[in-house]
Amino acid sequence: MIRIILDTDLAMGAPGSDIDDGFALALAQADPDIQIDLVTTVNGNTDVESATLLGLELAERLGATSIPIVKGASAPLLRPDRARKAPAEIQARYGHRSPQPGHAAEKIVELVMANPGEITVVAIGPLTNIAVALSLEPGFAAAVKEIVIMGGIFLGQTNKAEMPGEFNVWMDPEAASAVLHSGAALRWVGLDVTMRVRLSREDAEAMSAGSGSFARFAGEYTSAWIDFLAAANPGDTSQADSCAMHDPLAVAVLTRPDLVTWRDAYVDVVTGDGIARGVMIADLLTSNRPPTANCRIAVS
Repeated sequence: MIRIILDTDLAMGAPGSDIDDGFALALAQADPDIQIDLVTTVNGNTDVESATLLGLELAERLGATSIPIVKGASAPLLRPDRARKAPAEIQARYGHRSPQPGHAAEKIVELVMANPGEITVVAIGPLTNIAVALSLEPGFAAAVKEIVIMGGIFLGQTNKAEMPGEFNVWMDPEAASAVLHSGAALRWVGLDVTMRVRLSREDAEAMSAGSGSFARFAGEYTSAWIDFLAAANPGDTSQADSCAMHDPLAVAVLTRPDLVTWRDAYVDVVTGDGIARGVMIADLLTSNRPPTANCRIAVS
């Protein structure tokens, strides 16, 4: 049994927001070889309040209300002025539930340090909570079994000047840097592989027509997200009838590591506000005097 903390910027249920994080939660809950000990939320695809309320909503729809959900960082590590508030629509629709008390980073540290070598952190949003946890407890990096991260792009680039790094890393590259230099066991699942895992419009419509509370909800918002992508990318045929399942792949490789090809690498990230903010540099250790690997990355 793989015991996990799922750290997420969950957005399924927020109009115009990505939906893959909701499927990641559902997959972790459905896999008989995964035990979710804690869900923590972070600012990213949505504000942290919305992510928390939506997490509570989906947990109920998945029959997983016994899993504690704790709210975390409301802004990037070095940019507290970028905290956002939940839209009134989200508050009105989902605000009747409350998370567990406390702060995500503290609860992450408590669980990992109480169970050294047993807890895997699956981080599928910006890495702010994880960086704070590393700062709170010097022994955290050695005590956590592994940190599996959905983030980055290593063999290519986003080809977007306004967001040159993959979103989760671009949102808080300082936090990503802290994690990369922590010494913890790291596996990164980035856009090199996640863009190849697609959910079709037909699948979304089939879910919408189903009987399950989660399936109907997920189908409705997946269809809306595919519509959003098609409108936002009119010349990109790959975005017309499907959407990428980034976050679920990071969950899937816990019990099916063979789904991807792994490669040891030394990775660093560009921080600051320059044109390359959030870009990750991956040394694949092919030179005569390579640096020491600090993670494993999915390459195919």
